[in-house]
Amino acid sequence: GEAVEIATGAPAPAGAEAVLPYEHTIAAPPPGRPDARAVPGAHPGTPGRPDADPVWVGGAVEAGRHIRRRGEDIAEGAVVLGAGAMVTPAVLGLAASLGHDTLRVRPQIRVTVLVTGDEVVHEGLPAPGRVRDAIGPFLPGLVEWAGGRVVGETRLPDGPGALRAALAAPPFTTGAGGDVAVVCGASSKGPADHLRGVLAELGAELLVDGVAVRPGHPQMLARLPGGGLVVGLPGNPFAALAAALTLLVPIIREAAGTSAGTSASTSAGRETSALAGPVRVHPRDTRLVPVRRSGRGAVPVGHDRPGSLWGAALADALAVVPSGWSGEQVELIELPPGG
Repeated sequence: GEAVEIATGAPAPAGAEAVLPYEHTIAAPPPGRPDARAVPGAHPGTPGRPDADPVWVGGAVEAGRHIRRRGEDIAEGAVVLGAGAMVTPAVLGLAASLGHDTLRVRPQIRVTVLVTGDEVVHEGLPAPGRVRDAIGPFLPGLVEWAGGRVVGETRLPDGPGALRAALAAPPFTTGAGGDVAVVCGASSKGPADHLRGVLAELGAELLVDGVAVRPGHPQMLARLPGGGLVVGLPGNPFAALAAALTLLVPIIREAAGTSAGTSASTSAGRETSALAGPVRVHPRDTRLVPVRRSGRGAVPVGHDRPGSLWGAALADALAVVPSGWSGEQVELIELPPGG
């Protein structure tokens, strides 16, 4: 039978059982409203309500209504976000509401892109004997999606000298450890492919030297003496995309603590699907096939030659089709969404 006026957000008076908002107050007790009660002197200074006049409030008073209890949302000592969580605006607000002024975060992997090749052009239609760079344009978005950032792009001519000078410069050879050089092209075994020789001269540790996958088999991973990593991507655009998704993206996510990825997952942390369409199976290597998810399964979209990004542009995932595949479900590797 007692009430007192308080401001929104104020501490609830000791013994208060519920709060009724102002919009539930009424000027006078309406006929037939036995639940309405008077609050003498409440809401002072309101036009038409002299200080001495009572305010009538009505409605069912629910125990605990509009009262927040200390600790009711998050118990003391609870872990609200685990390692690897992305720091979003909402996360910053949550941290502040819990009394945190700073957060410990992992630094973003810094990626420098080295595009090699005398025949590569970077704008307009390529002349006969030239090719347009289609790898450099997709790498910044791919790296950002994985949790890193591209800090520079350098265009290098063919030959070992320029490539050696780029990889021998800071920060890759100064112990930074958080920097990655992505070399586009020069990772195969032709006369113009100098990456292996340059890495050997620099004393790099070769960690991955080719993978049994199509497209993307001439991919490389090495660690320079200073700690920087070198990722070698094939020169064909779709092959480079496939290698970047399976080699570069996991490196960035592991460093960021988000190695589980962002795709839909099974209990094992991988998305699998039936294939709803025919695919060519390679006799020895795993194939990566552009697909679109559907209610029937993953539908191959075609246009999957190593030099073309058409199929990848139509797809939302790559299906991992092992050699000897005979119809069982396959793993899907998520492609970055638009935005």
